[in-house]
Amino acid sequence: MTTTIGLKLDDDTRQRLQRLGETRDRAPHWLMKTAIREYLEREECVERERLDDEQRWRRWVETGAHIDHDSMATWLDDLAARADRAAQRRRTDADGEEPQTAVADERGECG
Repeated sequence: MTTTIGLKLDDDTRQRLQRLGETRDRAPHWLMKTAIREYLEREECVERERLDDEQRWRRWVETGAHIDHDSMATWLDDLAARADRAAQRRRTDADGEEPQTAVADERGECG
């Protein structure tokens, strides 16, 4: 379902939309819908990260659980070493098959 919403724009903004639309061969309507969609996706991502941060903070306050610097440095060194080995395997893969990535983004960060 779609709904029409009125949007008041000053003359300068309306002219900028018109010029950009002509340059990109797109209607100003398309540009506005795209801009709103991208803004919402970005802000929703920021909100999810903020909620995750709050949850991590509450967990730390409740438990005091943390990772010390040396443990984190060791983990990061190991992660980098695994990524290097995976890159080396990709370079030396003689079968021509698409190798699988050994290191994945475990945090699930936005965009």
